[in-house]
Amino acid sequence: MNIKVVLFDADGVMINGEMFSEHLERDFGVSKDIIAPFFKGPFRDCIIGNADLKEIILPYLKEWNWEGTVDEFLTYWFKSEHNIDMNLVKYISKLRAKGIKCYLVTNQEKYRGEYMLKEMDFQNVFDKIYASAHLGHRKPSQEFYEKVYADLGNVQKDEILFWDDNEENIEQAKIFGINAELYKNFEKFEGKMNEYITE
Repeated sequence: MNIKVVLFDADGVMINGEMFSEHLERDFGVSKDIIAPFFKGPFRDCIIGNADLKEIILPYLKEWNWEGTVDEFLTYWFKSEHNIDMNLVKYISKLRAKGIKCYLVTNQEKYRGEYMLKEMDFQNVFDKIYASAHLGHRKPSQEFYEKVYADLGNVQKDEILFWDDNEENIEQAKIFGINAELYKNFEKFEGKMNEYITE
């Protein structure tokens, strides 16, 4: 199989460890039940670029026992999930050295997407980052995959491999026509990659 492009999800693949909600509960005593309405509601508009996170989160901060500024809260949030799998980073470097293009494809609002680019240094890890906030669509919608594919240029669908930890995202990617695998851990990823890409 001639794989020319590998797509990687962010959270659950490139980024692992404790979730932000777990940090917030431990540090400030705010349960997941209290923050859930925000993430299941208004936050969804931020994911596709239809709302500004700094504006819509403001009314919730008092309820979440936060006494600082919005910017300070976002810094706390983004740093709490700054857990990059360096094994994957090294592996991606080897893929790119072979001429295989590697991209991050993530459901992400613009501020955390920018944090990933600069603070996580994903701007140097990947050839490009595709975030839902900029595409106007989120995984697992077919429109998301269409937008990414249209931007990739001269590559066939069967030359693309996508890794995600969400089964629905994987299924929809397969329906779109690209190779897709469910990510569980680095060891299984590495084993599966050996089937796709030979030396």
